[in-house]
Amino acid sequence: MRVIFAGTPEFARIALAQLHAAGFEIPLVLTQPDRPAGRGMKLQASPVKAFALEHGIPVAQPLSLKLDGAAADEAQAAREAMLAAQADVMVVAAYGLLLPQWVLESFPKGCMNIHASVLPRWRGAAPIHRAIEAGDTQTGVTIMQMDIGLDTGDMLAVKVLPITPQDTTASLHDALATLGATLMVEVLRQAQSGPLTATPQPLEGVNYAHKIAKQEAALDWTLPAAQLARRVRAFNPFPVATCALGADTIKVWQAQAVDAATMAAQPPGTVLAVDDHGVLVQCGQGVLRLTELQRAGGKRLPVGEFLRGFAMSAGAVMAPV
Repeated sequence: MRVIFAGTPEFARIALAQLHAAGFEIPLVLTQPDRPAGRGMKLQASPVKAFALEHGIPVAQPLSLKLDGAAADEAQAAREAMLAAQADVMVVAAYGLLLPQWVLESFPKGCMNIHASVLPRWRGAAPIHRAIEAGDTQTGVTIMQMDIGLDTGDMLAVKVLPITPQDTTASLHDALATLGATLMVEVLRQAQSGPLTATPQPLEGVNYAHKIAKQEAALDWTLPAAQLARRVRAFNPFPVATCALGADTIKVWQAQAVDAATMAAQPPGTVLAVDDHGVLVQCGQGVLRLTELQRAGGKRLPVGEFLRGFAMSAGAVMAPV
């Protein structure tokens, strides 16, 4: 089976690597154009492009696939490359471009997507973040036959994964990337031997995982501690939960809601206690223990080490950034 692959970040690179290792012929890879990154803001290839070049796979990086859009020349060049590849199927994982109808119709077995949720829950751009933020106890991956809608296609396979109280977006991302890549290999092998069973998504339970905005990272101390603890986990590693103490902005990498029944309630944001086990901060309901912190320009550190270089005491007031 000849497979065109479309993807951009590390999540997609893991899938591409597994497809390559499984022996599928990959005549072409599509990925986002190189973007400036790092302190020098130099152009950097996506993880998918880096893997493709390392393994001698041709790469196309159109700005758009719309044949009548502003980048029509690039879209037409990508179309010619895709047709020349004579692929059976396109596999898509976190590509970042919408696929027009002409792409969906270009392959005998269509376009299949690896989506990091159990559809129809958490369609959209940030399913891992939103599942943790909402307090979901499980998630998973769906292999979907793509259609023109936003994550609305029929389901070809689903695998469920529990979300533990310790999971962050970083840890869940890695687990789901591996699970999705493995499941995609299984689906493609099934497709080699015959037609796949496609199941329409349920009409109930549809919701959308909207893209994460940086301003969401600011911790609102009037919210319940349990909700803030979920946000800390959801926003690790991006955009990272933040708060302010005086003129200092502090990133909060790890935190837990704690039983504070014996502590007198203070205004939200008040630091109640400080020791090597954590910084206790009053919330609108309950108390949040901050256990891994980072100053601007510094390293992320366990709270005990952080406090040796940053003075903080009970009675101080944290604020949103």
